[in-house]
Amino acid sequence: MDMITDATEVARHEAQRAVQNAKAKGGTPGGEYLTFRLGAEEYGIDILRVQEIRSYEQPTRIANAPAFIKGVVNLRGVIVPIVDLRLKLGCESAEYNTFTVVIVLNVRGRVVGAVVDSVSDVLELAPDAIKPAPELSSGQIDTSYITGIGSVAERMLILMDIEALMSSEEMGLMDAAAI
Repeated sequence: MDMITDATEVARHEAQRAVQNAKAKGGTPGGEYLTFRLGAEEYGIDILRVQEIRSYEQPTRIANAPAFIKGVVNLRGVIVPIVDLRLKLGCESAEYNTFTVVIVLNVRGRVVGAVVDSVSDVLELAPDAIKPAPELSSGQIDTSYITGIGSVAERMLILMDIEALMSSEEMGLMDAAAI
């Protein structure tokens, strides 16, 4: 195992441990976020939606699925759809390397995987560290899944409502009755 792989594994295990600790403590509603990178941007999602973090493995492709749905994997007997957030959110490139991970989410009782460039850490954000999402008047930009912008030192985090994104009609992952 080379240095890069060792560092990736350490970061993945630390983030996984932080997720488990946050869930064990019950977490602060809306206050703890798993942060990850998509291209040059850093995003945050509610830690309580995260089930686990896994290394990326090639999923089984589903015919006629949108490009952002990479396919499905078998996760301990559960068939899990894998969504590449980089493609869904229009990142310039989506390279698969040793840092690429899948964040396994529990969204409205359904397990879904989200491919991201890398996982950063778990942060607790005070309410005063979160600013409202900017309102953009262009009809081409959908900001409905952005809940705010978090500021931590020099870092800016785009905070996402991952449940709303994954259960949107456009994604096609949830039954209309379940929403």
